[in-house]
Amino acid sequence: MIAKELTIGELSERSGVPSSALRFYERQGLITSRRTAGNQRRYHRTTLRRVAFIRASQSVGMPLSVIGGVLGFLPEDTPPTREFWLRASACWSEEINARIEKMERMRDRFTECIGCGCLSFEQCVLVNPGDALAEHGPGPRRLIEP
Repeated sequence: MIAKELTIGELSERSGVPSSALRFYERQGLITSRRTAGNQRRYHRTTLRRVAFIRASQSVGMPLSVIGGVLGFLPEDTPPTREFWLRASACWSEEINARIEKMERMRDRFTECIGCGCLSFEQCVLVNPGDALAEHGPGPRRLIEP
């Protein structure tokens, strides 16, 4: 008979996710557990699917905040259903498209930079004489803004 609950070690072994990461996911509200009388964590078996969803989402660059928002549609101890996946896909479409656009913009800008050899300060998108872009905020403004 398959147990309905898993210890943190069993969940870690089955999911391939370190126990420390599982505890972090729990602190972030992405997964839940109940505590035994001895204060040990017990995870519902459906947590395996939640962890798989989290890892798959992270592998395509989704931040945990977005993953948590999507998991909010799924009741605790419930495995993801087809309806859940459709809703998750709808939530992600905009985020994924924005990431693709940003990556293409970065690729194109770096290609231009490599092509010019940084010999032309008039064309280089990385040049920032006198730190004029500081008023627009921290970071590489020309690389992260459209």
